[in-house]
Amino acid sequence: MNVLDFTSPTPAENLACDEALLDWREENDGDEILRFWESPEPFVVAGYSNKIATEVNTAVCEAQNIPIFRRCTGGGTVLQGRGCLNYALVLRIAEESPLANISSANKFIMERNRGAVESEVRSRKLEASSKVCSHTDLALVVGRSPTIAFRKFSGNSQRRHKRFLLFHGTFLLDFDLALIGDFLHLPSREPAYRARRGHRDFLMNLGLPAADVKLAMQRAWKADAPLEDAPLERIAKLARDKYATREWNWRV
Repeated sequence: MNVLDFTSPTPAENLACDEALLDWREENDGDEILRFWESPEPFVVAGYSNKIATEVNTAVCEAQNIPIFRRCTGGGTVLQGRGCLNYALVLRIAEESPLANISSANKFIMERNRGAVESEVRSRKLEASSKVCSHTDLALVVGRSPTIAFRKFSGNSQRRHKRFLLFHGTFLLDFDLALIGDFLHLPSREPAYRARRGHRDFLMNLGLPAADVKLAMQRAWKADAPLEDAPLERIAKLARDKYATREWNWRV
């Protein structure tokens, strides 16, 4: 598997990169890809079908110059920024494999990601356990008390073509969680395990170095061959024509 540690200069290009890599592999075949990126600046990203006015405090975003974008996959609206490690997997779909349908792909990929993160948690001798929740969330509980609820540190989503799929998400490592309530409303749809908790009570940082999480993910996915020929022109064009446009970002 190829590995690409690449953060583009703009949010639009970073979001476009994941879709461009998927389309590139779908059209041309090639090795599977694991990509990482981290934004130094905050911005909002809505899921494919989210209504921005419902999910986002647009007045505060406008007042504080926080841009709002939309990704090509489903799931909820999130706030990006320093302390969030983003990853994307572009994986080949094979018949009769765990990736053959949406549900089995979710289970297969999320369990492998969970194992990668838990290996880092255990290496630091932290008393914690992780769990896949609501199909595409990763949550952690520290300690042994049965009264402690799982708290989310990773959200993920998927897009599928005929031959390849995109599975991407975010790990909260050292993010300013207080900012989330400033810019995002409580989600219009929430998983049962959230139990009506606010952002600060529901989310948590892993507190792990980004470099260590990247290495754990590379080991888990056997991604050790640098991607030398990333489709930069395709990424720039998709960002310009789609992800930087109001027509796309405010489409619903």
